[in-house]
Amino acid sequence: MLVEKSVIFFDIDGTLLTEDKSLPESAKKAIQQLKSDGHEVAIATGRAPFMYKELREELGIDTYVSYNGQYVVVKGEVIYTNPLNEIEIEKFTEDAVKHGHPVVYMNHEEMKANVTEEHAYIQESISSLKIYQMPSHDPEFYKGRDIYQALLFCAEGEETVYENQYDGLHFVRWHPVSLDIVPSGGSKAVGIAKVMEKLNYPKERQYAFGDGFNDVEMLSEIHNSVAMGNAEPEVKEKAKYVTKHVDDDGLVHGLQMVGLLK
Repeated sequence: MLVEKSVIFFDIDGTLLTEDKSLPESAKKAIQQLKSDGHEVAIATGRAPFMYKELREELGIDTYVSYNGQYVVVKGEVIYTNPLNEIEIEKFTEDAVKHGHPVVYMNHEEMKANVTEEHAYIQESISSLKIYQMPSHDPEFYKGRDIYQALLFCAEGEETVYENQYDGLHFVRWHPVSLDIVPSGGSKAVGIAKVMEKLNYPKERQYAFGDGFNDVEMLSEIHNSVAMGNAEPEVKEKAKYVTKHVDDDGLVHGLQMVGLLK
């Protein structure tokens, strides 16, 4: 029987990787099977490209949406970038300094912090990604270069002092003490749309798996969307399907649910 070829986008944390940031053998085998069947396997993540290079290499994936849609690569070629506005970053940084909240700036190759000391919130949140190289100090890193995402470090609720103050910035919490800052209007869904301009799969053959609040637009707009069992209720509401918890082979179960795997 001829299998219709599809494109499948996977979030990383809580979707491909378990709660302890390991890649289940079942998920790895599933990706290999999808590729063997001729499907296009891609990643859509809030992470920087340099934060999951080894994972891409392990899985043989060369199409990916990074920084929640701000840096998009198709088959190894950068096809779309959407950097933050430098003037707006500068204004925001001044505001963050007044409130005692550190900021980290990220381009496609590295990340730098505007604080010199090792801040507990930076250590806690970034180390939770199993990334042990912390950003070094460079408060002017955002000047004269493309910054695709910044990180704000503050406790839950403290970000309200920034919201609605910056028309060009969008804040998405990804950790109890950290938020992603991306350009307004930017999302994984936008990044995926750029991929589709290149790969041109019909909407019926597009799939997306995710679990976080930065997956809401993707799960809302992709025709065949699957929320992980570990997703928050608000995220699950946006998906067409809900699978098991990531730690309970949720990825494989979801692929079977939508008919991509037997």
